[in-house]
Amino acid sequence: MGYRDLRSYMQALEQRGLLRRISTEVSVELEITEITDRVVKAGGPALLFENVRGYNMPVLTNAFATYRHMCLALQVESLDDIGRELMQYLRPPELPSSFLDKLKALPKLAQLASFLPKTVRQAPCQEVIIKDPPSLRHLPVLKCWPDDGGPFITLPLVFTKDPETGQRNVGMYRMQVFDDRTTGMHWHIHKDGAEHWRKAGDKIPVAVALGGDPAVIYAATAPLPPGIDEMLLAGFLRKEPVEMVRCITVDLEVPAHAEIILEGYVDRQETRLEGPFGDHTGYYSLADYYPVFHLTCVTQRRQPVYPATIVGRPIMEDAFLGKATERIFLPLARMVLPELVDMNMPPEGVFHNCVIVSIKKRYPGHARKVMHALWGMGLMMMAKLIIVVDENVNVQDLSEVMWRVFNNIDPERDLEITRGPLDALDHSSPLPHYGSKLGIDATRKWPAEGHTRPWPEDIVMSREIKELVDRKWREYGLE
Repeated sequence: MGYRDLRSYMQALEQRGLLRRISTEVSVELEITEITDRVVKAGGPALLFENVRGYNMPVLTNAFATYRHMCLALQVESLDDIGRELMQYLRPPELPSSFLDKLKALPKLAQLASFLPKTVRQAPCQEVIIKDPPSLRHLPVLKCWPDDGGPFITLPLVFTKDPETGQRNVGMYRMQVFDDRTTGMHWHIHKDGAEHWRKAGDKIPVAVALGGDPAVIYAATAPLPPGIDEMLLAGFLRKEPVEMVRCITVDLEVPAHAEIILEGYVDRQETRLEGPFGDHTGYYSLADYYPVFHLTCVTQRRQPVYPATIVGRPIMEDAFLGKATERIFLPLARMVLPELVDMNMPPEGVFHNCVIVSIKKRYPGHARKVMHALWGMGLMMMAKLIIVVDENVNVQDLSEVMWRVFNNIDPERDLEITRGPLDALDHSSPLPHYGSKLGIDATRKWPAEGHTRPWPEDIVMSREIKELVDRKWREYGLE
């Protein structure tokens, strides 16, 4: 079974030496960020700041700050295990071909249905209700970087409903605190939350969960298709339903075991200047106009923990959340592109700037077909650079990838330039949200692709000599 809440995950981290408590007094303004940045870049532990100046609430950062943290959070030995298990539900080893086979498949489908969220009447997240008036003043919201426009809530799980279908969406959108009762709502135009807002006639109810079990937090970041409930994914990851409770002042349900809930609404007609913000690109995203969240109620545990993430120049904590997405959704991408062998979205590319894939190449122009198929696949449309290599290349080894790219390409022949949507945080394009993209075909070239010269073979030592040296390694005195 999964973790019940954030604190049970924290306990698991601490038992394994992966969480450090800091009792020295610290400030929410820049100091926590500087400490966290140093620790995450050193591959260090999660941090619980127990003595935050001016607040009675501890702050948790770096909860997902290494590959090991991420595996522990989702309770697997390898993140690849999740994608393989998910495919057993979506594509069984043998598709049912007879009525009897279909009956045999029913228990698997019933098990998937058992992961659907369930509603409860009482919840830890509503132990304390702050309503008349509600306020954000008691929350230790961080100002992360010197030129940030203000303090930002950086790990919010933002719950909305489609005004037409009633389907739930959960996303993670930063929230700049303007005052005690209003924040920004950083909905990029491509995200489902922004689409719900555009559909709203007047006001759209919004609920924001801070904290929760790690599967719930991860699910809010996952690039699910519209209409697929993130809480179902969380239930699948934790192997039991997510318990949800109805909010006090808005018609939404939120995770019952969250630490803090912010209830409110976003007005369809209102925007306010938000930013700048030191973003996961490593640059400040520019100030711009975004919707405004109005607080109507705060509910929380009696002694809540405030969770935060720090983004900035890679590598940061979000790199490992992104790596989970890469590994979990690779098998799903193979349903559309079975020629895919592996994929790497390196942190330096901040997920939407570089995607490296290896393929089983079968025909001339195959790499270009894969590039355009990926650009047409959900949020992969944001990828500014796609590099395609042969199946024998280890895409997780950036040194090997660059060796292949630098040596294998003829620029005139192997570069594919097109135009399309870009992430809102891309600062290099002349226009916001739209610009050019580059595909690099670094695969071995065939005569049918215009390369009539012989293609050289990789330098590889003979197997016999490698085995000989393996046996005699200790004799050489090199151990």
